[in-house]
Amino acid sequence: MKLTILGSGCPSVDLERHGPSALIDCGEGARILIDCGSGVTQRLLEHGIPGREIDALLLTHLHSDHIVDLFQLIISSWHQGRPRPQKIYGPRGTQAYVDQLMKLWKPELEQRISHEQRSSTKALEVEVVEIENGTELNFGKLKVKAVEVLHQPVKNAFGFVFETGNEKAVISGDTKYCPALIEAAKGADVLLHEVFIHGEMPVTAGLRTAKTVENVASYHTLDSVVGKVATDAEVRCLMLTHFAPPKFDREKLLSTVSKDFKGPVLIGEDLMTLDLERNSLSWKKMQIAFAAHD
Repeated sequence: MKLTILGSGCPSVDLERHGPSALIDCGEGARILIDCGSGVTQRLLEHGIPGREIDALLLTHLHSDHIVDLFQLIISSWHQGRPRPQKIYGPRGTQAYVDQLMKLWKPELEQRISHEQRSSTKALEVEVVEIENGTELNFGKLKVKAVEVLHQPVKNAFGFVFETGNEKAVISGDTKYCPALIEAAKGADVLLHEVFIHGEMPVTAGLRTAKTVENVASYHTLDSVVGKVATDAEVRCLMLTHFAPPKFDREKLLSTVSKDFKGPVLIGEDLMTLDLERNSLSWKKMQIAFAAHD
């Protein structure tokens, strides 16, 4: 199993951190995209797995920063020659969202289909399955389980557990400290978890009030808490993503998190890949091999 961060950012626009998205890759038949933030189609292409090759899209929740590039994924996959419908798994409300999205773009799609005369329109068909807490999915040897997390006032927000025979990866989605996620992540090889860096989000006149900071922090996991999450879940490695804000003091963040978690802490970057089978990490020209665990 390979876990790649495609976008490690948040709603704030950043040139280095695109919108939230990740890829679980267990080979053909089990290439699973998690969320569809801004720039995801470009990141997929950079990674060498274009949208046409994605077997399913899992949505953690329906916040705009996690779904904003869905139509771009659909139409770019069509342009790449995808020969099958898009398969989307998401919380309640996903079907209604997709129906409205496709209705909005219907006139343009009809014009493109008529004018471009491509061999197939299968990629423009979208099949939606709405999931609940505990929903289990299978993609070949890969098993996936949805875990409801705490992102109120957002309802129906999920994290996901991915397991093969010997590997386990967990993606938090957006959540504050969540006992159900911690229980589901027990013993995972890696926990990819969001983080809200509280000290780096100052009150700024005309931009954000004290109440803004308080409310946003209330449904995310603080940098002072995420290490406790990893320790309580007894995971082997903590990989951070969905950085809010996207610019921050890296050394300070590592110091804060490492106070509570003594295992490896990785500050995630767009296109960083953790290979669970080979116990290796790669990003750009950097490659690191970890000692194999028992």
